[in-house]
Amino acid sequence: MAEAGTALTTVDPSQWRTACEREPVIRALAAEPRLGHKAIAEAGSTLGLSRSRIYELLARYRENPVTSSLVDQHDGFPKGRSRLHSEIDRLIDAEIEKFYLRRPRPTLAQLVRQIRYSCLEQNLRPPARQTVHLRVDALEREHLIEARDGAKAAADRFRPVRASYEAEYPLQVVQMDHTLVDIIIVDEYFRKPLGRPTLTLQIDVATRVIPGFYISLEKPSATSVGMAIRHAVLPKDAWLADRDLAFAWPVFGLPDILHLDNASEFHSRALTRGCQQFGIDLHYRPPRTPHFGGHIERLIGTTIGEVHLLPGTTFSNIQNKGDYDAEGEACMTLKEFERWFALQVGIYHGTIHRALGVPPMTAWRDDQTKRTEPLRLPADQQRFLFDFLPFEMRRVRRDGIKLFHLVYWHGALTTLVANSVHKFPIKYNPLNLSTVYLELPGGEHVIVPLRDKRRPAITKFEHDYALRALRERGRGAVDEQMLFEMVSTQRSIVLAAVTKTRGARRTTQRLVDALIRGEPPTVHLEAREANEQLAAPNLDGPVVPLAIEERS
Repeated sequence: MAEAGTALTTVDPSQWRTACEREPVIRALAAEPRLGHKAIAEAGSTLGLSRSRIYELLARYRENPVTSSLVDQHDGFPKGRSRLHSEIDRLIDAEIEKFYLRRPRPTLAQLVRQIRYSCLEQNLRPPARQTVHLRVDALEREHLIEARDGAKAAADRFRPVRASYEAEYPLQVVQMDHTLVDIIIVDEYFRKPLGRPTLTLQIDVATRVIPGFYISLEKPSATSVGMAIRHAVLPKDAWLADRDLAFAWPVFGLPDILHLDNASEFHSRALTRGCQQFGIDLHYRPPRTPHFGGHIERLIGTTIGEVHLLPGTTFSNIQNKGDYDAEGEACMTLKEFERWFALQVGIYHGTIHRALGVPPMTAWRDDQTKRTEPLRLPADQQRFLFDFLPFEMRRVRRDGIKLFHLVYWHGALTTLVANSVHKFPIKYNPLNLSTVYLELPGGEHVIVPLRDKRRPAITKFEHDYALRALRERGRGAVDEQMLFEMVSTQRSIVLAAVTKTRGARRTTQRLVDALIRGEPPTVHLEAREANEQLAAPNLDGPVVPLAIEERS
């Protein structure tokens, strides 16, 4: 039925052509100050309509002088009105509200059954499935999703996007986020499945290049954030050479703004202090506004999509996976996957980006002229990561520095014992607790090993697990000897089980990988000598506390 105000797109084309033919004739009649029988007869003859029909169209046109008012109106059951008995109508609406619009989300088939049972209880004829389906389809989509998936899901889908994050020049804004990668990694010894690694990825908003990334078997943490930042900021020639990769990756420099979501690791004290140290502003997305992180979200989707072509992929959902045996097909170690992913970065940088119209690497080179200042690099690149390590405030006592029930000592501390009333920042590497780094007031660092050099290197997660185990056994006071004995016992248990269970293999691989990546400098010097070593561009040895980029 077409009435005054009917949308033109809803009118049947043949009815619209008829209305267009009528419009000039009826418009001429409406313009007459007085209508005679002759004019009405001539209009009826022209349009092939009776006198009464001409009067009806003329009245509708005078009320609303538009062509759509002349579309034929057909009698019949009004569109949108239910043919069901009013009691059944009310029952369907009630069951949708109290049963279907609830969590856990019932299926449409379950709703149909529920309505059928309710109708039978009240001696009513149950409606057809299609009737119920149409009634559900008629619901407002935002209300439906809010009721079944929550307010956040509805807002994320239907909230108008009034703003997004943009940048005018390279490294003005860099976004960073984490994701579990859709692939099963194997260990380096038995080549058996370990689980999915975590990727920390960055994107430069202006040029869409990838400044850096970090892949590990650890959960996202302040350490993985610091590692990813270090990889992004420093030149990558040595990093690429260590992995026998020959492509160019000339992306480096300190960003002006680091744009993050509100995960706890992005609010760590280490990240805040490190960014303040190097003039990097931290900007966080407003809560419940995922579109503000759209650049990194799309990049993660693009890069993870490529992973689905690898053996051992878990795919993104169970429908795509089908009967594919991800664990049975898994064959890549963490180092091999890291190398593969770096090659994917090179391919991505050379591929035309749909939003830019050019490859990201071309945009990176071309847009350097838009910068108001040259690219910034840390004055001391070898020491850069020190400023992103977590730290605790401790005093230097005569027996050394006590941190996490462990005691650290080096001769360089002798002159600091007299000032033991003052606390110093003691930075540590969670991947390897064999060494800590005392920060002096002038910014220099003293590299301090465990007092007992016979102790093996342990990780922070091993330490925490051992501490919990000791306290569960009722040990109120815990000392260093007890901790190392517990760690040794745990390692023996894991090694005995490593050929049997994936969890044990994963723990072993995490341990080996962490201790290698977190290996501290091998020579411990006085404060001045230590800083001279850190400043020296010697890439042949382990020159930084978290050494993934220089060591394979």
